[in-house]
Amino acid sequence: MKEGILLIDKPQGITSHDVVNSVRRKLGIRRVGHAGTLDPIATGLLIVLVGKVTKSFNKFVNFDKEYFATLTLGESTDTGDALGKMVKNEPFAHITKEKIEEASKRFVGDIEQIPPMVSALKYKGKRLYSLAKKGISVPRESRKIKIYSLEIKRFCPPEVDFQVICSKGTYIRKLGEDIGEALGCCGHISKIRRIAIGHFRIEEAIKLEDVNESLLRSWPA
Repeated sequence: MKEGILLIDKPQGITSHDVVNSVRRKLGIRRVGHAGTLDPIATGLLIVLVGKVTKSFNKFVNFDKEYFATLTLGESTDTGDALGKMVKNEPFAHITKEKIEEASKRFVGDIEQIPPMVSALKYKGKRLYSLAKKGISVPRESRKIKIYSLEIKRFCPPEVDFQVICSKGTYIRKLGEDIGEALGCCGHISKIRRIAIGHFRIEEAIKLEDVNESLLRSWPA
């Protein structure tokens, strides 16, 4: 019986569903899912559930997450990341690392976040990203999330590297946009890498091309 979990280092440029389809082909089993979407621009830890473990989906998505991301100041896009179309640009020469660190403090703790239109959430039965592709924007209610820590790792204008530990339901692209707005200039996420889900770390992950049945990990461990 093929069942268990796979910790996969998702490459850039493919969807989380593409990873699932690849695992299905490699393992010859249909019952495969993932626990927490990564956007095509994102890389890093994706937990893939195989067989009966797919029933444990909710346990995995409730874990806290850790990301390393790059915010590019001065340009905003219609998707909030580098794959989107630029919709606005603003000067950022006045921004200093001290200003960034001060602004980032506002986002630590329990905060409200409005989900982006380019997300997998549903509105009247339709995914928001499918509506966004048609140029449709709908009202979204803010949701409570928690940012446990947000640390600025590098400032090399216009790029700001930061590391964040956050609760489930946190959208890093929206966090980046909100930080840019708090700084008085716009911004978008140009790189994002998930490095942890709960106690699972990216160092434990395997490449997608290396997937095989012998690498399935039992769950619960």
